[in-house]
Amino acid sequence: MLHIPFLSNRFFDRLRRILSRLQSTFRISENTFLIILAVIIGLLGGLGNYAFRKTIEVIRWGIFEQSEQLFGYSLEEWSLTRLVVVLFPVIGGLLVIPLWHWFGKDLKGGFSGFLERVNLRGAKLQLRPIFTRGFGSAITIGTGGSAGQEGPIAMIGGAIGSQFGQLFKMSGDRLKVLVACGAAAGVAATFNAPVAGVFFAQEIVLLSAFELSSFTSIVIASGMATVVSRALLGNHSEITAPFYVVNNYWELILYVFLGLLIGTLAALFIETHFRIKDRFTALKMPRLLKPMVGGLLVGVIGFVLPQVFGNGYEFIETVLMGDQVWAGPAWYLLGILIVAKAVATSVTLGSGLPGGLFAPCLYLGAVIGGFFGHVVGMVLPQVHIAPGAYALVGMGAFLSAATHSPMTAIFLLFEITDSYEVIVPIMLTCVIGTAVARHFKKDSLETLELSRAGIDLEAGKERNIMKSLKVGDVMVRDVETVPEHMTLGQFARFIEKTRHTNFPLANAQGELTGIISVQDFMGVVFERDLMDLVVVKELATTDVITAHADEDLDQTMRKIGYRNIEQLPVVDRETHRKLVGIISRRDIVAAYNRALMSRSLEEH
Repeated sequence: MLHIPFLSNRFFDRLRRILSRLQSTFRISENTFLIILAVIIGLLGGLGNYAFRKTIEVIRWGIFEQSEQLFGYSLEEWSLTRLVVVLFPVIGGLLVIPLWHWFGKDLKGGFSGFLERVNLRGAKLQLRPIFTRGFGSAITIGTGGSAGQEGPIAMIGGAIGSQFGQLFKMSGDRLKVLVACGAAAGVAATFNAPVAGVFFAQEIVLLSAFELSSFTSIVIASGMATVVSRALLGNHSEITAPFYVVNNYWELILYVFLGLLIGTLAALFIETHFRIKDRFTALKMPRLLKPMVGGLLVGVIGFVLPQVFGNGYEFIETVLMGDQVWAGPAWYLLGILIVAKAVATSVTLGSGLPGGLFAPCLYLGAVIGGFFGHVVGMVLPQVHIAPGAYALVGMGAFLSAATHSPMTAIFLLFEITDSYEVIVPIMLTCVIGTAVARHFKKDSLETLELSRAGIDLEAGKERNIMKSLKVGDVMVRDVETVPEHMTLGQFARFIEKTRHTNFPLANAQGELTGIISVQDFMGVVFERDLMDLVVVKELATTDVITAHADEDLDQTMRKIGYRNIEQLPVVDRETHRKLVGIISRRDIVAAYNRALMSRSLEEH
């Protein structure tokens, strides 16, 4: 178990006593107290970002710079000695093996798991992943793995916020706000962009759920983290971009086409990313060896294209400046890097190396936009296209399309460039790109994995509990059926001995042919002359709504609610007629209550 002296239980207990004493002495309201905590979380989030960045720099210095001096190679020049870089990500895979072995639970789930715990599992995050996952991500990026630092730093900040909420035994909603404060602090400190940090927390972490009290706390935490970052690292962002200027407003038409291209490629990247991840999951080899295999593949790509190594911020800046980025046509290199970076990122994260997707999205957007700008500049030389401008807008648009967070992308670019002129092109490209990506992929990079597991973050805890339960686990298998040729008289004597009100009808082969309820029967119960002449099938509903055993309870409840019926027959998938069980509204409610109680006890 990790023991960090300045974050020990004694430290937290002393801090809690001090803050509790201040709250009671000055009669501080709950919202004011939340703001005080936001200030503290913002300060710690800024310090956490500083420590995380310095850890990455130290690892990169130890791996890349020291090896460069030792072997005499250069990433800028071709030579056989450069083959040594193939081993750098492999070293990263080797170093994370102990973390996976002893702290595997901390590394699982990634940012999507973080979102699930925040929005559906009470936002109670442990302290230890701040160090284990943070260190693992620093190893990945520092040794050349193609990943980003924003997701991990947001999770680190979120865990700090959760710890303070748990310390003061705050409710679930307040706890979520403090987690969002920490996440905003991490992103704001990384990019020196407090407004982007706020919208990241609101749009991505809290799923656009807006409350004035939470918004105020997030703004304060984001601002405090930015102050700390500027004090320690200077008043500059991780990515420096030139001042943006629109040369001709006719170019807005080109930005529309750029949005269409980016939206399509973002959806393709989401699909490719999870296909590669699935391939690694299905790979028949010890799990602890997979990060080394992934590192080797990334190393091979990096030997040919070293621009894919790490978070890629330096190369993004080069693309934004619009310089020639290699000996040869710039557009040709950028086109290759679109594929190479996407594959390297998917291999890195899919193999089990921890890291984030934020920076790779910025990278892919920059190279797509730069590629587009170069090609259009060659086709339309009279327009005097600045490829760097398209790279800048593409950077934000791809982030927006892949994560479905247009406000975060728009304000991030605005704060990086400090230019009002970028607003119209980036708004236009982001909206179009996000709409196209949503058309092809309903879920974003961060939510698709949850959606595949039957979890819909926007639906809330209740619906997700229903989605996690299957009809086959809840239905009654011993079904009381009625032969379709039974007379009304026989049916009258039959219902006297049962407590049910709805009865599936079956033919001689045992197949479902209809359903009859006691209400259907009541209309003719006093027609004595019909009792032995009419069979139940003539009164039954033959257009039966059915369920399947592999459906979830949310789907089934919607079917029941639509017709306001009490029970649904459950049939097989092959014939859709063979009766395998029956499920009622009462069964669904009982199963939901049991699952809710179990989930609540687990969170507690």
